[in-house]
Amino acid sequence: KRKRKWKKKWKRKRKKKKRKRRKRKRLHPHPHPLHLHLHLPHPHQQREQKAIKIQAWWRGTLVRRTLLHAALRACVIQHWWKLMLTKLLERRKRAALESFSRREWAVVQLQSWVRMWRVRQRYCRLLHAARIIQVYWRWHNCRSRGFFQGTYDLTASHLGLELEIFLGSQICRITDCIPFPIKN
Repeated sequence: KRKRKWKKKWKRKRKKKKRKRRKRKRLHPHPHPLHLHLHLPHPHQQREQKAIKIQAWWRGTLVRRTLLHAALRACVIQHWWKLMLTKLLERRKRAALESFSRREWAVVQLQSWVRMWRVRQRYCRLLHAARIIQVYWRWHNCRSRGFFQGTYDLTASHLGLELEIFLGSQICRITDCIPFPIKN
């Protein structure tokens, strides 16, 4: 719809311009070449025309120079801006890489801790099982071979010992008192 409206407006404007041109031609027809009056410029006017041309040339040179300087400044600014953008992108990449490496390191640490905890749990279970087996083995050994138990009494002047050795159904008791200082 917008294109249609735009086309219609454009066509209307063209028609108006054509009408105006036709009216101008009717009101001011081109003079016949034979009726033209040639006006030759006065020498003073020629100087003035030449001065105007020189001034126009100089103004054009100044404008071109100004535009050239502006374009060069724009190029310098654009170059600086591109450089800053690349630096900014490089910083962002480096920050993303550092963030990724920190996360990865944290994940690796967490995994190692979990593995360590699992291994420790397994080790503790195995140690507990070994202790249970040892207790039962010692009980079995004591029942079949014998064992001993004892107490001691430590005072300032002597060391008192009481030992009981069990071998099957036989019991052997040893009681001894060792005075201080102990000599070899």
